[in-house]
Amino acid sequence: MIKFFAPIILLTISNVFMTFAWYGHLKHKSTALWIVILVSWGIAFFEYCFQVPANRIGHTVYDAAQLKTMQEVITLIVFSVFSVTYLKEGLKWNYIVGFLLVILAVFFVFKKW
Repeated sequence: MIKFFAPIILLTISNVFMTFAWYGHLKHKSTALWIVILVSWGIAFFEYCFQVPANRIGHTVYDAAQLKTMQEVITLIVFSVFSVTYLKEGLKWNYIVGFLLVILAVFFVFKKW
């Protein structure tokens, strides 16, 4: 059971770090770009500390395509929360429809055909 949920938890944590690494600096546009890049790399290090084990453990239960699809859905969820709470940007209806279409892809990837 742990092997089933561990990748989901680890991928969620890694996505929080990566979302801050990629988009957190948008609230600090006056900071020099080279500083932003270095800070982002530092944050990304911690993302990899969770992402690599997530995929290593997850590959014992899921195949690579399933792991990647899972990661994309988690990314959209984490990004949506981040965008609304940290960046104070709203989610437009067309964003939500697009995200739902990606989630629909989960059905096709995880369905046993």
